[in-house]
Amino acid sequence: MQLILKLLVLLALSLCGQFIQAQDTIPNIEKQKVIERLENLKSQVKADEKDKLKEAVIAINNRFQNAEITNEESDKLKKEAAEKAALNIENRIAIIDNRIALINRNDYELEIQEEKQNLIGLNISNRTFNVKTQKTPVKYDIKTGNQLLFAIGFNNAIIEGEKLDDSPYKFGGSGFVEIGWLWQTRLLKESPFLRLEYGLSFQWNKLNPVDNQYFVENGNVTSLETYPIQLKKSKFRVTNLVFPVHVEFGPMRKLDREDRLRYVNNNKFKMGLGGYGGFNLRTKQKLKYSDDGRSVKDKQKNSFNTSNLVYGLSGYVGFGDTALYVKYDLSPIFKNQQVNQNNISVGLRFDID
Repeated sequence: MQLILKLLVLLALSLCGQFIQAQDTIPNIEKQKVIERLENLKSQVKADEKDKLKEAVIAINNRFQNAEITNEESDKLKKEAAEKAALNIENRIAIIDNRIALINRNDYELEIQEEKQNLIGLNISNRTFNVKTQKTPVKYDIKTGNQLLFAIGFNNAIIEGEKLDDSPYKFGGSGFVEIGWLWQTRLLKESPFLRLEYGLSFQWNKLNPVDNQYFVENGNVTSLETYPIQLKKSKFRVTNLVFPVHVEFGPMRKLDREDRLRYVNNNKFKMGLGGYGGFNLRTKQKLKYSDDGRSVKDKQKNSFNTSNLVYGLSGYVGFGDTALYVKYDLSPIFKNQQVNQNNISVGLRFDID
C-alpha cells in the first residue's frame, strides 16, 4: 500500500512539473510567433511601398501624356515619389525592429498593428483576436460623383385658358418637396465645365383648393366642387417617382494632389437644363372639417383620373450647393379632361455631397 502511495505521489509531482514547464513554454512560443509575423511584415512593407510607387509613376505619366505637366516636372515628381517610398520603407521597418526589440525585452505580447491593413482587436483573458479589413486604394481621378438632392418650394397649376392669378389653388398653401439621389459625370476630358447629371427622385406635389372646394371624380371627369360643410383643410397630393436628367455647366475648383485629382463646386456658378420622366405612385385627398363638434379627417386614396406617366422640363441656376429650381409638367395633372392643368413648381434646390 505504501509503495502504491509513493508511486502516486511521484506521478503527481511529475505531472505538476510538466504542467509548470508547459506554462513557462507557452508564452515563449507565442512571443516567437509574434516576432516571426513582424519579420514577415518587413517584406510586405517593401512590396506595399513599391506598389504605391508604381501607381504614383503611372499617374505622373498619365498627366504628362495629357499635357498637364512638362517633362521636367514629370521627372521631378518621380524623383520625389521615389525618395518618399524609400523613406517610408526605412521608417516603417525601423518601427517593426523597435517592436521586435521591445517584445524580446518583455514577457508580454504587444498589440500588433499590421501595416497595409486596418486591425480591429478584441482582448479576452490576455489573448488578442483580430479582424483584418483591407484598405481601398485611392483612385487618382473620379469622373463620376454622387450627391443627395433635396428641393422644396411653392406649387400650383397652369390651367389652359386661365391666368395664373385666377388659379383655384392657394399660392402660399400649395407646395412641393423633392428628394432624390443623383450621379454627375464630366463630359469633357480636360475640363469639368460641362457635366451630365442623372438619377432618381420622389416628388410630392400638393394643391390646396380655395373657396371651400375639393376634387370629385365622376367617371372619367375630375372637377372641383363646393363641399357642403365648411372645410378647415382641403389638400390634394400627387406622389411621383421620376428620373431627372440635366446638362449642367459652370466652373469648378480644381484640387490637384500628388495621388489624386478632384473638382469641387465651392460657391461657383452653375446652371442646369433638362427634364424628367416617371410614374405616378399615389394620389391622395385629405379633407378636415367639424361635424356636430367632432373633428373629422377624411382621407381619400383614389386615382382621381391623374396621369399615370409623368414627364416635364426642369432647370436650376445658383451658386455652390444651392440653386433656384423650376419644374413644369408637360403631362397634364388629370388625363382626358376638356381643360388641361399642368403642374408647375418654383423653389430652392440643395445638392448635398
